[in-house]
Amino acid sequence: MHETALYPPVKAFLEAAGYEVKAEIGPADVVALRAGEDPVIVELKTAFSLALFHQGVARLSVSDRVYLAVPRGTGRRWLKALGENTRLARRLGLGLMVVRLSDGQVEIACDPGPYAPRKSAPRQRALMQEFAKRQGDPNMGGTNGQRMTAYRQDAIACARHLLGAGPSRGAAVKAATGVARATTLMRDNHYGWFEKQGTGIYALSETGRAALEEAGCRPNS
Repeated sequence: MHETALYPPVKAFLEAAGYEVKAEIGPADVVALRAGEDPVIVELKTAFSLALFHQGVARLSVSDRVYLAVPRGTGRRWLKALGENTRLARRLGLGLMVVRLSDGQVEIACDPGPYAPRKSAPRQRALMQEFAKRQGDPNMGGTNGQRMTAYRQDAIACARHLLGAGPSRGAAVKAATGVARATTLMRDNHYGWFEKQGTGIYALSETGRAALEEAGCRPNS
């Protein structure tokens, strides 16, 4: 497929809205004019790409009304990409058109305009809590591997105590390690490191022993 396949439906869509439309005006793929208004510019691409966003940002020096246009795809993966690229377009002040080539229908995913970010108070609070609970700085920024979270640090502390002390009550583990959520953490057993031995009593599982050995952890002194 070529970018030119997108032009007829985009042109028809804009003409239906009262614009006069012409292709390849200066550096722009599509320019649409309506009396008394700034031009609408549309950049066409056969798929989402960094180059498409670069072109859109460059056209903002000519007009604030810049759209990116791509053909509509199928499947969950494409819908996820559409959502992510729509959010990116909004942040850059760009509009986004999706063209269904089967029938020429054009959908507006977002219109161009200034971006007004909305902060999520719960997400910010979770970020701050994790930062405060994290002991030291055990990770490398940018890694895609196993992260050392505050929760994992607490689990390791509980496991190390059980490695040295043997089966223990949650209250004893809490007192020895300073992990306030020790009982809940061992009961939930997110990593499979703990085994319940009786009411409120937990021991280290073989999985937990293997994890500590792999990490080079020794019993708490």
